Amino acid sequence: MSGGGGSSRITVALPNGSVEISADLVAPEKPWAFAALAHGAGAGYRHPFLTGFADALAQEGVATLRFNFPYVEAGRRMPGPAAHAVATWGAVHAALAESADGVTIFAMGKSYGGRMASMAAAEGVIDPSGLVYLGYPLHPPGSPDKARTAHLPDVPQPQLFVEGTNDPFIDPHDQLEAAVASCRHAEIAWIDGGGHSFEVKGRKRPPAHVAAELAPLAVAWMRRVHSGGGPT
Repeated sequence: MSGGGGSSRITVALPNGSVEISADLVAPEKPWAFAALAHGAGAGYRHPFLTGFADALAQEGVATLRFNFPYVEAGRRMPGPAAHAVATWGAVHAALAESADGVTIFAMGKSYGGRMASMAAAEGVIDPSGLVYLGYPLHPPGSPDKARTAHLPDVPQPQLFVEGTNDPFIDPHDQLEAAVASCRHAEIAWIDGGGHSFEVKGRKRPPAHVAAELAPLAVAWMRRVHSGGGPT
């Protein structure tokens, strides 16, 4: 696929009828991999964190398709049913597969978007080469008894959990480590001092810069998976 990108609309079939969502493709010349990238619960597909991450991935030869979930497209603040998000992931993955023309595809998401990708993979709705979670929301802050982990062992693909050590969504850490250990092929990349959006106390940086700094470690893992080496 040639370099470039642009905006598009993707049709998602939901139980109450089809909807269209917005998407942006950022594609370098001759990408070696494609990635679908989902936003977190409180932000849309053009949040600076996501655009910064996508631009950094493009510098590494990875094309990225960012997209909205239907609730954001409709102007709502609260996520809709998980089934709607899973269906959205299915439609986005299918659309990206057409553009990728046989090139390796990864699924990525910030917080909620990553968790929804993991559910879609566990249910067999999407079949990427690997999944990258940017701040997986293991449980609501302060509620480790409400862990969102039951489906993770059912994800057949390699998984990378990029996590800040000061993220309240994964405290205590041993709960996350146990969940990752229960998976088939998974590992954690710790960001020292990082919060849920990888902000570090005492280091004021724009979200786009914070996200761009995460891209190299994600790409290194993706290249390992792409070459058949798999996670360590």
